[in-house]
Amino acid sequence: MLIRKAAADEMLRLWGFSDLDRAPNTAKFFYQNISDGNAIFYTADLNDILIGELYAYLDLNDKDFADGNETAYLCAFRVRKEYRCKGIGHLLMETALSDLKMKGFRYATIGVDDERNERLYRSFGFTMKIKDCFFDPCDIDDDMHPVYAQTGFQLLKKEL
Repeated sequence: MLIRKAAADEMLRLWGFSDLDRAPNTAKFFYQNISDGNAIFYTADLNDILIGELYAYLDLNDKDFADGNETAYLCAFRVRKEYRCKGIGHLLMETALSDLKMKGFRYATIGVDDERNERLYRSFGFTMKIKDCFFDPCDIDDDMHPVYAQTGFQLLKKEL
């Protein structure tokens, strides 16, 4: 298994889109930020198949999430169901956190919306609650604005 940084085109294919023009605005937002170097796409690959993904945004409009200097925002942390509980997610997260620290970031944030994920993220050290959120800065609507999250979520932070 290989943990690596991937390109925007790979993200698009992973999300099931062959053409950026046909992709929804959230996919376009991710694609553009990866292409521009404002987001890093970390992958877990097994036999040339992407089995895990994690994105780090370096700067976002809401500076509580990512401020371009000290704090980066992690999101869309997923491992294919059949590969969960094998340490792959742990390796993916630890690689991203280590890389961000080497880039000079002091903190990482992550959004959590359910108890199971909260336990997982707290086990990674995300123990400081920053705020309750109702807009996800990386989920974009048709007008290119963050999507309102009806159930809301917590923004957690850890020191790197």
